[in-house]
Amino acid sequence: MTQLKEAPHGSWESPISAELISTEGRRIIEAVVDGEDIYWTEMRPAENGRYVIVRRSPDGQTTDVTPSPFNARTRVHEYGGAAFVVSNGAIYFSNFDDQRLYRHSHGTNPQPITADAELRYADAIIDDKRKCLICVREDHTNPNREAVNTLVGVGLDGRDSDQILVSGNDFYSSPRLNPDGTHLAWMAWNHPNMPWDGAELWVGEISPDGSLSHTECVAGGVEESIFQPEWSPDGMLYFVSDRTNWWNLYRYREGTVEPLCDMEAEFGRPQWIFGMSTYQFVAPNQIICVYTQDGAWHLASLDTVTRKLDRIEIPYTSIANLQAVPGGILFNGSSSTESASIVRLDLSTRQCEVVCQSSDIEIDAGYLSTPQAIEFPTEGGLSAHAFFYAPQNRDYAAPTDDLPPLLVISHGGPTSATSTALDLEIQYWTSRGIAVLDVNYGGSSGYGRAYRQRLNDKWGIVDVDDCVNGARFLAENGYVDGDRLAIRGGSAGGYTTLSALTFRDVFKAGASYYGISDLEAMTRDTHKFESRYLDSLIGPYPQERNRYRERSPIHFTDQLSCPLILFQGLEDKVVPPNQAEMMVDALREKGLPVAYVPFEGEQHGFRRSENIRRSLEAELYFYARVFGFVPADVIDPVPIENLS
Repeated sequence: MTQLKEAPHGSWESPISAELISTEGRRIIEAVVDGEDIYWTEMRPAENGRYVIVRRSPDGQTTDVTPSPFNARTRVHEYGGAAFVVSNGAIYFSNFDDQRLYRHSHGTNPQPITADAELRYADAIIDDKRKCLICVREDHTNPNREAVNTLVGVGLDGRDSDQILVSGNDFYSSPRLNPDGTHLAWMAWNHPNMPWDGAELWVGEISPDGSLSHTECVAGGVEESIFQPEWSPDGMLYFVSDRTNWWNLYRYREGTVEPLCDMEAEFGRPQWIFGMSTYQFVAPNQIICVYTQDGAWHLASLDTVTRKLDRIEIPYTSIANLQAVPGGILFNGSSSTESASIVRLDLSTRQCEVVCQSSDIEIDAGYLSTPQAIEFPTEGGLSAHAFFYAPQNRDYAAPTDDLPPLLVISHGGPTSATSTALDLEIQYWTSRGIAVLDVNYGGSSGYGRAYRQRLNDKWGIVDVDDCVNGARFLAENGYVDGDRLAIRGGSAGGYTTLSALTFRDVFKAGASYYGISDLEAMTRDTHKFESRYLDSLIGPYPQERNRYRERSPIHFTDQLSCPLILFQGLEDKVVPPNQAEMMVDALREKGLPVAYVPFEGEQHGFRRSENIRRSLEAELYFYARVFGFVPADVIDPVPIENLS
């Protein structure tokens, strides 16, 4: 047995480098099935974050489809999703640079089929009867008004101008045609709701000219969230609803909504992007679905006649984006030891085939920390959830009296969730001897509507308390060093990070990635999709202006007393750069240690490999200086003002 090297936590040498994470991995966004061909998009940091459509033919050959510089990414709702659709080999996709829809057939160059205007498109389906796409359109042609969202029909050949099918609501998603093409279902919701707060499911008849008539709302409302409507092969409408606290499956039949599987489990997700899918029909009376309980996802088969749910055992604990394929199901799968992959499950043999992996990197399991689901006490006699990652490196051990530093992660959203999926950024820290607590604070999804609603009116309080109490729980039980607690987060998680450092005194350092420091500025400056999000999280603005100010870290920098590093994309439209710059100025003036790392050309979330690498290394360098350990990595220093 090889003798372990002894070194302080934080100083362990690791094969999981920032260079490896930033250049070798690629993010798999979504998959689409066309006959026996499988298509998906990859976000490639090595190509400046370009989204590339890839095709896998039945013989297993993979080919890049979209030529450079085309970038298959939509900006509807800014977060995008469902940027392309395929039919008989013809691909229709949204191009990032001009947001026009393009048609791309084999052997030809992509051709635009929509006007060169301030219009964006997403979530398209193909209406073969009427030779058009039906999709969401977001109209930005008038800079003096809020963007206008509609459902439109777009001619496949580009000769027909956009035909508005549905209008009047603030938001739309999920247009779905029934099997004979006579009816359309869709989702709609209005300010101030987000789709996971309340949304409506509508159905209408389609006339030969494509217009809709006899439209009616069949489910949902301001206090019921609808997710993923789908038609069964025999023409019945199915959907997910949280009307009983949990996102469960239902169907609409003869004017009645029927539950299919009443469980304390979530069959849905918060719809941050278009095209999310947690179930698919593989036969007229058989659904393959996924659900989550206690932070882990499970695959199952549901008989829609007997309503019997049978779990399917597979080696994946994070499962998403289901698509039916001949004889099986396609999904995005990962586990604590396997990176995200597109996987095909043969339903007859129950065997899984990896179609595409997000990373070709092979990491020895001796360097990987396995997440432990923990439940810990928090405010109000309640409990909260998290995944704890202990330091792990097969080559190293720390001195017996050296407890590890702890890095608490506050995820974005905030109505999102962390999972057990292999995340090399987490392993970057644990393999160097730094413990990680990935928190699903109150407000996170996956634990029922009531858990999500813990954050209503209390953003900046409940999430912060849960992150603080999770760190205290580990420190008090001897897992980590209570004097070396740090917190990091991006976007909404960045706000939680800044709030924890400002309004609590538990953490000794922090890192904010494009985090919100001024809630007033956020609600005034952000994009349409989230422009009223804070009505539920904080309160209606400007009526509750005092509450916005009371919870904005920028107004209370006098309470800050620990070092902070901030990372920001200079083209971010979700959280504009001035949010970070105001915080830096305040910290600089107060004389606190502060580092600011801005990136030209980056938006909300970093996509360029050099910036992903630099941010990880800069954050490690920052913690090393603050907590007094020497990293094994050779890192270009980052300027830290006011650090003696």
